[in-house]
Amino acid sequence: MLAFHIADIIQVPFGYLMEALYRLTNNYGFALILFSVIVQLVLLPITAKSKKSMMKMSRLTPQLQEIQRRYANDPARQNQAMQDLYREEGVSMGGGCLWSFVPMLLLLPLYTVVRQPIVYMLHENMDVANQIVEVIKGINPELFGGNAYYHQMIAAQYIPQYAEAIKAAIPTIGEIALEGINFGFIGIDLGAVPQFNVFASTWAWNWAHIGALLIALCSAGYQVVSMLIMQKMNDSLVTDKDGIQDKETAENSQTAQTNKVMMWTMPLMMLWIGFTVPCALSLYWFVGGVVRTVEDVILNNRYRKIYDAEDAERLKRRLEQDRIEAEKERIRAQRRAENPDGITENTSKKRLQKQQRDAEAAQKAAAAKEYAMKKGKLVEDEEENLPLSGIADRPYCKGRAYDPNRYASDAKEN
Repeated sequence: MLAFHIADIIQVPFGYLMEALYRLTNNYGFALILFSVIVQLVLLPITAKSKKSMMKMSRLTPQLQEIQRRYANDPARQNQAMQDLYREEGVSMGGGCLWSFVPMLLLLPLYTVVRQPIVYMLHENMDVANQIVEVIKGINPELFGGNAYYHQMIAAQYIPQYAEAIKAAIPTIGEIALEGINFGFIGIDLGAVPQFNVFASTWAWNWAHIGALLIALCSAGYQVVSMLIMQKMNDSLVTDKDGIQDKETAENSQTAQTNKVMMWTMPLMMLWIGFTVPCALSLYWFVGGVVRTVEDVILNNRYRKIYDAEDAERLKRRLEQDRIEAEKERIRAQRRAENPDGITENTSKKRLQKQQRDAEAAQKAAAAKEYAMKKGKLVEDEEENLPLSGIADRPYCKGRAYDPNRYASDAKEN
């Protein structure tokens, strides 16, 4: 019951809107088209938030893939790196999905407005609507198919024809409800379900049947067009960390693979639905899809200018940073070439003294070696003077039984 009241907050006002458009145009088809356009315009602020968030996510695809590759074996660090990237770019991880689901949640009640015209356009309660359906079904059961979900749409157009019987069965029914609804639209009965089997014996090659068939086909076929446009726009948004478009990453992204699958599954699903529901619903979905595509293109161009400016500024900063680093490296290389010893004005006094002592010690060692060689003595290297035990002359390395020449006799024998 609570869910019913919550849905009525949306359904009742839009039901009055649909009725007003029907009275204004005196044509259910034109009223339904205007209704679908108005619904999409009402949802435009939510659609804009969803589009903006999804565009931000698409632009981060190359960087997210790099993080996944770098931390493939460390899920914790991978998740932390992704969160840091989202925070740096001002992107909400669940924001895009949330704003995408809100229009879908709102469209379900609006779909009910179209599906139940006796309740929301003729303003009778559900009990009265069910009684009207039962009265007409009792007189002419062949009008109704097996799907009771759309019986109100079928019954609404036959109310004037069976008004006397309905009034006799329901004395409290309002005069507005007895007027019923004319579902005719350019010669097409929008309350009828399209026939898929054109070779059936009941099929008639007339505009009423052909028009209903075309509406269902257009609703399904437009899904392909819509998905192609959306995929092209999404691919153009994928850029690397410097703001340059990355076509390879866009084509191999998970989103692109999902869109390729949906490009064929969604039209097939819509085609099946189109031949199981009254074509008024297919017309509603088709018009809504066209309006959403126009909105997507406009929003994409608007946000694209903003993000292109951000990418250009990011690339400018990156190039400037690269130029600064290159200049620093050039200066360092020049200094190394001019001063191989690394002595500068900033070199400390102790360091200079140490370098001087090392140089003097090296000169003395060279002179002593040269003098010993003149006297006929062999100068052993420092490594050759190590004890035979292999342990250096370090007190903390020696135990009580330490004898550096314990292997001397063995060495002489060998």
